[in-house]
Amino acid sequence: MRLLSSARWALVATILLPVALPAQERVDVATIERIKHEAMERSQVMNIMSWLTDVHGPRLTNSPIAKAAGDWTVGALKQWGVENVRYEAWGPFGRGWVTKRFSANMITPHPFQVIAYPAAWSNGTNGTQTGEVARVALTTPEAIEAARGTLKGKWVIMDPVPNIQAYWQPLATRFTDEALAGMAAVEPPTLQQQAQRAPGGRMGGAAMGPNMNQLRQQFFVEEGVLGILTASTRDGGTLRSAATQSRAADAPPAVPNIIVSGEHYGRISRLLEKNIPVTLEINAEVEFSDDLQGWNIIGEIPGTDPALKDEVVLIGAHFDSWHMGTGATDNGAGSATMLEAMRILKALDLKPRRTIMIGLWTGEEQGLIGSREFVTQHIATRDANGITPKPMHEKFSAYFNVDNGGGKIRGVFQQSNPAVRPIFDAWMEPFKEGGMKTLTITNTGGTDHQSFDAVGLPGFQFIQDPIEYGTRTHHTNMDVYERIQPDDMKWNSAVLAAFAWQAAQRDEKLPRKPMATAAGARE
Repeated sequence: MRLLSSARWALVATILLPVALPAQERVDVATIERIKHEAMERSQVMNIMSWLTDVHGPRLTNSPIAKAAGDWTVGALKQWGVENVRYEAWGPFGRGWVTKRFSANMITPHPFQVIAYPAAWSNGTNGTQTGEVARVALTTPEAIEAARGTLKGKWVIMDPVPNIQAYWQPLATRFTDEALAGMAAVEPPTLQQQAQRAPGGRMGGAAMGPNMNQLRQQFFVEEGVLGILTASTRDGGTLRSAATQSRAADAPPAVPNIIVSGEHYGRISRLLEKNIPVTLEINAEVEFSDDLQGWNIIGEIPGTDPALKDEVVLIGAHFDSWHMGTGATDNGAGSATMLEAMRILKALDLKPRRTIMIGLWTGEEQGLIGSREFVTQHIATRDANGITPKPMHEKFSAYFNVDNGGGKIRGVFQQSNPAVRPIFDAWMEPFKEGGMKTLTITNTGGTDHQSFDAVGLPGFQFIQDPIEYGTRTHHTNMDVYERIQPDDMKWNSAVLAAFAWQAAQRDEKLPRKPMATAAGARE
């Protein structure tokens, strides 16, 4: 990226007044160059990342670590001069949960340390528990009855042996020019196509029978099973996080559930196939907390234009993470980007026309809960009869989200909104030389912009280089600080600050797409 020297700032300020770029959209080039310089030369984004991950990670919703991370974040925003910084409660969500100590070892036939971790909201083992492993297939009530009296004091496995393949392609990638061109070439969907599209959803696996999971859990408790071992869906010693038990305050009794690396699960299973007994020693010390309320973190840079200051530009990301790593790429990266963008705007003492707001959401991993609750409380409700707006709905300009890891921003998903193309194309002009030049009419899902899109508001997610997000870090114990790319994070912070600034300064709010194209938020 080409940066201007400090000696030229005075000249820049006089000759680079807001100018007309493509499609007559005015771009404040001088301010954006200042934003880029602050982001790249005086960045604090990786220090923010370290606080959110090394110090206060992981951030499972309602866990005490998440609250400690929230307290640090609230303090940082206030220190930078962001105003009206606050927690906003929503819920109830359910119990908080944290692992305090864990170990797993094979004792026989040969000792070794098992790569494993408790599933989220799993009960603990009540001290170190040693027992043999038994393989069972409890797919019917009849199979459960046949197994009674055979599993007391044992660890149970039910999954098939994972089919682990070699990686023949690089784990880390960036978008090629050809891939980006393909995304840009997608034709806009018709209104009829959009109206017929079913809202996306976060769905569980297919049911195996009438309440079979509940029947199994009840049987395991009654039988005195030590715990359930589940095969991780990742390999290479990487564990994929999951929540296999209830966070509800009135959850029924359940035995511990331990997620085991695919390779070690396979070894245990193959030993059992050879009729060789396997004994495991596992200690899982966990802690539940009783505060059931979820929360979001909100802060503002108030607008200064008397006619526009009540309108809102919102930037945000989900603050919560899963529990095995430290929540770096998912989604400490997005949260740190938003925090750094707010720091940049305050460090430059910029005075936006509209109010620029930051929203950091929890409960995203359980179904976009925090952002949906914010929308419900402040903006609009949606049911089978349609959308019922609140006053903020009319005053809302745009929402910008980051939640595809820490990879470099290369463009924007337009979310089926063709009217924003010339606007975003102009806003990207100062970043095109650095590789941000792609707009695609297509939608992307699975994150918090959908909560705003669902009520007819302009909500957008950026196109990001995947790096290792889908292959190594997403929802795993390898989601840690070391997998973050510092230069990409600096770039992303500049982009977010610039987009927030441009949206806050333009005469009109961002255009909204026809309501027939509004996508449903994922459940």
